[in-house]
Amino acid sequence: MRVISCIATEHNLWLVLLAAFVCVSGVAVALRLLRKAGENRGVKKGGWLFLTSVAAGASIWCTHFIAMLAFDAGAPITFDPILTMISLVIAVGGCGYGFAAALSRKTKLAPLLGGGAVGLAIAAMHYTGMLAYHVDGIVDWDTSYVVASVAMSVIFSSLAIGQAVRRPRKFSALAALGLFTLAIVSLHFTAMAAVSVTPMSTGMGFTEPAILQAMAVAVAVVGMMIVGTGVVSYIIDAQTSEESYRQLQHLALNDALTGLPNRTSFGSQLNNEIERAKENGSKLAVIGIDLDRFKEINDLRGHKAGDEALKQVARRLTRLLGDGEFVARVGGDEFAAMKRFTEQADLLDFVARLKDTLFQPMRIDDFDCATGASIGVAVYPQDGENLERLVSNADLAMYRAKADVTRAICFYELRMDEASRTRQSLARDLRQAIELDQLELHYQVQTSISTGEIRGFEVLLRWTHPERGQVPPSEFIPIAEENGLIMAIGEWVLRTACRQAATWDKPYKIAVNLSPVQFAHPDLASLVRSILVETGLDAQRLELEITESTIIADKVRTLQTLRRIRELGVTIALDDFGTGYSSLDTLRSFPFDKIKLDRSFMSELEENPQAKAIVRAVLTLGKSLNIPVLAEGVETDDQLTILQTELCDEAQGFFLGRPKPIEQIFGVEGVEGEADQQFSGRMPLARMARKLVA
Repeated sequence: MRVISCIATEHNLWLVLLAAFVCVSGVAVALRLLRKAGENRGVKKGGWLFLTSVAAGASIWCTHFIAMLAFDAGAPITFDPILTMISLVIAVGGCGYGFAAALSRKTKLAPLLGGGAVGLAIAAMHYTGMLAYHVDGIVDWDTSYVVASVAMSVIFSSLAIGQAVRRPRKFSALAALGLFTLAIVSLHFTAMAAVSVTPMSTGMGFTEPAILQAMAVAVAVVGMMIVGTGVVSYIIDAQTSEESYRQLQHLALNDALTGLPNRTSFGSQLNNEIERAKENGSKLAVIGIDLDRFKEINDLRGHKAGDEALKQVARRLTRLLGDGEFVARVGGDEFAAMKRFTEQADLLDFVARLKDTLFQPMRIDDFDCATGASIGVAVYPQDGENLERLVSNADLAMYRAKADVTRAICFYELRMDEASRTRQSLARDLRQAIELDQLELHYQVQTSISTGEIRGFEVLLRWTHPERGQVPPSEFIPIAEENGLIMAIGEWVLRTACRQAATWDKPYKIAVNLSPVQFAHPDLASLVRSILVETGLDAQRLELEITESTIIADKVRTLQTLRRIRELGVTIALDDFGTGYSSLDTLRSFPFDKIKLDRSFMSELEENPQAKAIVRAVLTLGKSLNIPVLAEGVETDDQLTILQTELCDEAQGFFLGRPKPIEQIFGVEGVEGEADQQFSGRMPLARMARKLVA
């Protein structure tokens, strides 16, 4: 009752309300800052603790000072400035220590102990401030009230900080605010109830009430400015954190180069659209897109040009989107789109717009190009009812479109699954083909056109499957490359060919094809050297054939490897010349020992003037660079005659000899067989060829 009567009869209630406002506002801000400090570590945590301490200490001190000015002692009063400032320092420092202890997590009781330290700091601040409070009279203290005030401050502060730090309940934040405010208020007014002033006339002048009220308002303003600083800091940090979160979220869900949604974002959107389609009974198309000529741009013009091409494609795709349409970049030169539709015509319109956009020419720096694309479409629900199935089937359709040069768009069909399963089955069987002795080498003769002499044999791999029979190399070699089997198979081919050739009576050369994937071997040159040493084959009898795409993939590394192989005495031939990436720069970069003219020119050589002109140009180029040229795919006497007229160096093809197992060419154990008998001497080329065919 004494506390209530003290407030009601001995205080200016307006200033009491002002003190209460400052107290509640400051405590609310301080507790928010304390929570922020608890969410950080290291230097940032220290910074937030400092702001929390200043906001809490200043609020407590301002509440105390305003309430002191509201107290009517009935006698003149003055304040000791030094002790008054010391009381502020105690409030800020004590709160800082207590908050740091509460967040230390050294023990489960740390929040309670830290809160208790804050309560003691509040009490120390108050009674230091009372020492600075000089009144013209005799001041008596009621010890029981003093003890009660300190106890309430410690207990309520401990409970408040415990609620603020641990937040065990839904309303812990409000509970912490109420308890901390109660700790400050109960301490102050219980302590003031302990004071009894007996006025004495010592000549000290009375301070005007208006001046005291002005001082209280000024203190409140300063206190709120300090609290406002904490509020602004919190807001700025929250806004910065939100912006950082948005940036991180954007980076997580969007492609950094093009700005399009990425694979993660596409998957999330697709799941949402599938759920929507289930509810509405509508249809949804998933579209896989693979740029056809992006690698060519990247390889020939550099990564900067490739990046610019991707950006232009992304901008064009973004502009064409309408309602219910979505597009994303899912990796490399692959994009994905989806279309919500009810009528088939709407889907066909969207796919047509995609095709038109992707086939439009674009200008990059000083050259014009067009990426083109292969587009595969799968439709919900008939082609799949979940994300994985729809994406997989769209990819199958896209690969079918990529394999078919006559069309750019392919819709998923059930038989594509069968083709995919067949490839997977072949891949599994191919893993065991070497161990089960299912692989075999065939040899095709390479002949001098001018003399008819055998120059060597190209080594060709054949696979006899126990159930499927002969599997064409065009079918199983890509499977081997895709599934990482080509390294082991390629090594087997090279070792077996060298071992067989080493047993021949005559030192014919052998030409072995190398897959671009084999150049991923950590030391291909060392592998070739070890096989030559192991088999005893003279290095000059080995020729390795590569395509220009092998060099384009990693020009510097590939050329270094080729130079090391050539230093062994092995010759290097450029295969399939005249197609794909063929360029004079490649011939200038490396001194090839032979150029192999692609077989595609032979089929048109007799009737197509352009084909004959290209063959003549390649032969002229070979002569000027002093590089022999071998024509592949010779199948008629007329083709052979034309090549002889154009002074081609060598030829191979069915007309000169079909690929055969080693036993059919040389006989068992390298004994001289029909090949040596047929090709010995310098018989006229046409008669020699006819005898071979027979």
